[in-house]
Amino acid sequence: MGLPAMGLRALLLLVMCAAGAQGLYFHIGETEKRCFIEEIPDETMVIGNYRTQMWDKQKEVFLPSTPGLGMHVEVKDPDGKVVLSRQYGSEGRFTFTSHTPGEHQICLHSNSTRMALFAGGKLRVHLDIQVGEHANNYPEIAAKDKLTELQLRARQLLDQVEQIQKEQDYQRYREERFRLTSESTNQRVLWWSIAQTVILILTGIWQMRHLKSFFEAKKLV
Repeated sequence: MGLPAMGLRALLLLVMCAAGAQGLYFHIGETEKRCFIEEIPDETMVIGNYRTQMWDKQKEVFLPSTPGLGMHVEVKDPDGKVVLSRQYGSEGRFTFTSHTPGEHQICLHSNSTRMALFAGGKLRVHLDIQVGEHANNYPEIAAKDKLTELQLRARQLLDQVEQIQKEQDYQRYREERFRLTSESTNQRVLWWSIAQTVILILTGIWQMRHLKSFFEAKKLV
C-alpha cells in the first residue's frame, strides 16, 4: 500500500507542477501559419509570451531575430469570432479574456514581407501560454497592493478556487453539449429505423399486391 500511495502522490505533484507549464517551440517559414487549440472556460484570462529566432546558415545556429521581423497573432473563440488580431514585434506578449467556453484557436505567423530575412531558412518561435491563475503575476500583485505573505497566499488560494469552479462549470457545459448531441443522434437513429421499417412494410405490401395481380392475370388463382 505504501509504494502505490507514494507513486500516486508523486504523480499528483507532477501534474500540479506541470499544470501551468505550456511552453513549447516550433518552426515556421515566411508565409506559414501555425495554429493551436486551447480549451478555455469562460471569463478566463490568457497570457501568451513568445520570442523568435532565425536560422543562421553560416553559423548553423538559431540567433535572435532582427527588430524588423514580427509576428501576427490571431485568436478566435469557439464560434469563430475574432477575439484578438494584432501585430507584434519579434518578441512580445499577447493577452485576451475568453467570454465563451470551449476551444479557442490561437494562430501565429510572420508579419514580415521581406524575403531576404528568411532567404529560404526557417524561423523558430518559442511560445508559452498561461491560463487562469497561472497568468497572474503574484509578486507584482503583492508589490502593488502591499500584501503580506499570508495575504498573498490567501489571494492565490482564492484564485485557484475560482479557477477550479470555472473548470467545473466548463466540464458541466461540455457534458451538457455531449448529452444533447447524444440525444439528437439517438433520435435520428430512431427515426431512421422507423423509416426503414415503414419502407420495408410498404415494399412488402407492394410486392404481395404485385404477385397477386400477376397470378390473377395468369389465372393461377
